[in-house]
Amino acid sequence: MADMELIKRLRAMTQAGVMDAKKALEENNNNLDEAAKWLREKGIIKAAKKASAVATEGVVKILTQHKNEALIIEINSQTDFVAMSEEFKRCVDEVSEVIYNNKPQTIEQALTLTLPNKLSINDYLIDLTAKLGEKISIRRFEILKTDNNDVFSSYIHTNNKIGVLLICEGQDEKAMHEVAMHGAAMNPKFLSRENVDQTWLASETEILKTQTIAEGKPADKAEMIVKGRVQKMLAEVCLIEQPFFKEPQKTIGAYLKEHGCICKKYIRYEVGEGIEKKQTNFADEVAAQMQQK
Repeated sequence: MADMELIKRLRAMTQAGVMDAKKALEENNNNLDEAAKWLREKGIIKAAKKASAVATEGVVKILTQHKNEALIIEINSQTDFVAMSEEFKRCVDEVSEVIYNNKPQTIEQALTLTLPNKLSINDYLIDLTAKLGEKISIRRFEILKTDNNDVFSSYIHTNNKIGVLLICEGQDEKAMHEVAMHGAAMNPKFLSRENVDQTWLASETEILKTQTIAEGKPADKAEMIVKGRVQKMLAEVCLIEQPFFKEPQKTIGAYLKEHGCICKKYIRYEVGEGIEKKQTNFADEVAAQMQQK
């Protein structure tokens, strides 16, 4: 059993995580040098150095293999060059399949799941990070279940960087798919007003108040002006109130009703959204990869 002092010393030497350092010492009879060598051989040191890197590229994947269950997941790399590699694509397929079949509730739980190659997802990602020279990580996922006669509809954009997953009531698959495509293209934040995040709404309302006052609007009219602007904003960010991009004279809600459908759940993932991205280009990515070989 490795004691905490040895674990601390090994971590200082290698930057490995606590559990990795503990395991390395146990595997090598508490010999620091041998434990450090073991960590290098396993690729854990190289992966640990990438742990603080920002991974903003990658792919979104959706699985709907079973009638009443679906998974949407975002798995990241640091560059698009790696995201397009066959090894990364294989990782996405294998990890997604295991998460879909085992239905963990959190990323922490997902990382403990065992893949067909007998590695945990966590160890697999560490190995791949060491091999590809970039941080590979699961950013988020959601597993959905349908009730009764509800169905899934989904759309993945051709670059695999935007995915939309819907739960709908109805039988018109084409209409529901069109709405999923609309969600990918127009990026509504919420399904409907009932689903609007109240913290977000309060923040946006405060911004509108500040803007209205800065415009010099009369105090007795400012409140009504803000209310009107909030209503206009909500119509723009809610899926069912947006004009359908193929038939702008209709809202999405009206389009779905016309086709006998109701949208009950809307999820949209876009790779790297909300993360500050480092600006680069494909040639730079290739050059960086070549230098690491």
